[in-house]
Amino acid sequence: MNKIIEVKGLIKKYTNFQLGPVDLEIPEGCIVGLIGPNGAGKTTLIKSMLNLIHRDAGLVKIAGLDLNEHEREIKDNVGYVGEQQYFYEDKKVSWLGKFVSGFYSHWNDGLFYKLLEKYQINPKKKARELSKGMRVKLSFAMAMAHNPKVMLLDEPTSGLDPIIRREILEEMRNIAEDEKRSVLISSHITEDIDRIADYVMYLLDGKIILYSEKDTLLAEWKRIHYADGVLPDHLQGSLFERKTTVFGNSGITSNYSAIRDFLAPLISKGEVKIENLGLDDILICLVGRCRK
Repeated sequence: MNKIIEVKGLIKKYTNFQLGPVDLEIPEGCIVGLIGPNGAGKTTLIKSMLNLIHRDAGLVKIAGLDLNEHEREIKDNVGYVGEQQYFYEDKKVSWLGKFVSGFYSHWNDGLFYKLLEKYQINPKKKARELSKGMRVKLSFAMAMAHNPKVMLLDEPTSGLDPIIRREILEEMRNIAEDEKRSVLISSHITEDIDRIADYVMYLLDGKIILYSEKDTLLAEWKRIHYADGVLPDHLQGSLFERKTTVFGNSGITSNYSAIRDFLAPLISKGEVKIENLGLDDILICLVGRCRK
């Protein structure tokens, strides 16, 4: 699978925080969910990948082009939506579209108005008259009207009601149906990432601590519930977040496939039970392990 984004050794330093060094590759035609607690560096990473903030070191390539040498061409092929939407508040939607169109060499006015109709945005309305959900949808319409190869989305669903959030997520899934288009979306709402992502990246304290296919991640991370004396010491020792309560023992594995066959007869006897974990559970576990 071809890579559409390549980042090597990216570093951004602040007085009390450092992002990186970050190394990552994103394949074509997939959605990558960037998860992490507030302050982990998600926004810093995305903005550094677009030169919206200056990075102190590192290489960024998008669609095979070096950001240092081809920033204009790269931005012509990237759609960006941030957590906050900034518009000229007294200008109409139609004026805003025309204004933004001047920054892109292959802006498609017909597509822009088609998206406005799809999102039920009145082009005659002024920006200040739009709800938060409509402002996000307008940002999406602007970000997609030039047919970008890559979408970089920084907490786009933050603060939206569940119905609008779901509509936005479905639209992102539709965007990535084109196998040549990729999406990197950051969020602290793991439910959103679980719904649409193909890959999951965990960022903590400026470092990528895990990057995996989502289905593989969810298949390998399990909580194991077991009775006393059932598991050998070496297997118990491989578990983390181990707990003992009046109901029995439990622990988490990140490599379930390696012990599945051994556990199968114990599961059939009812001596072991397997609990699936969500992305939120995995994030909490990773944060706890990394900060011990």
